[in-house]
Amino acid sequence: MTDQQARYDRVAEGYARWWAPVLAPTAVTILDRVAPAAAQGGRLLDVGTGTGTLSVAALRRWPLVDVVGIDASGEMAAAARRQADRALPEHDRPRYQVETAFADRLPFPDGSFDAAVSSFVLQLVPSRRAVLREVHRVLRPGGRFAHVTWLVGEVAFEPDAVVDAVLEEFGYGAREGGRERGDYESVRAAIGSLRGAGFRNVEAEARELVHRFDARSYQGFVQEFDEEDLFASMRRSERHEISARLRKKLAALPATAFELRLPVVVAHGDRA
Repeated sequence: MTDQQARYDRVAEGYARWWAPVLAPTAVTILDRVAPAAAQGGRLLDVGTGTGTLSVAALRRWPLVDVVGIDASGEMAAAARRQADRALPEHDRPRYQVETAFADRLPFPDGSFDAAVSSFVLQLVPSRRAVLREVHRVLRPGGRFAHVTWLVGEVAFEPDAVVDAVLEEFGYGAREGGRERGDYESVRAAIGSLRGAGFRNVEAEARELVHRFDARSYQGFVQEFDEEDLFASMRRSERHEISARLRKKLAALPATAFELRLPVVVAHGDRA
């Protein structure tokens, strides 16, 4: 098991509660890009299905499509199954299959899918090139892959500064900030990655993810997902004290301070 698998196994519940709702409105927009391939039915692959956001939206949108979701984390895959059980009518549930698998080693034959999607996953994988080549391999000729992930960009967010200040007050260093290793440097880089993996008719554009937290939801996001490892390592008394200090400091911020705006790139390409 990789460190990343282990982390997402631990934080699956926090992800479903605090982070998936932040990503969902932006994530589901990529379904528009595979609509020509998926609307008539067939099979759709959801790469890094997470808690099933894209898969469930696709199953609701297209009554003839079957969806297979894969995730490297067994706990995330289990969360996706639970979400599908809650969100889908009983007669639609058999159209969604979830497997635990790595995106760079997809357990499917060549040409198995009519379309593929992925949201906020390609920045996490060890080799994006390997993943894109695997997705290209399992698409049928003419099949389309669409994805959304982060663009490099420095974004000041006042609640982050409050959390860092409180952690430093208790002897913890400021959290690691800045870009993820796999964030795209530019829209042009996203286009180049898809073309390099063999995709044609590639298009990409920059967008902005916008989400309005409040003090409670942002603190939940920090403690139960983003910095779950750190808070789990604290002594109980210290964790309670830090939580109380954060609650007070975050509640003092104006509501406008909790509007998060992050740059993303949406891209798609077709298998020739």
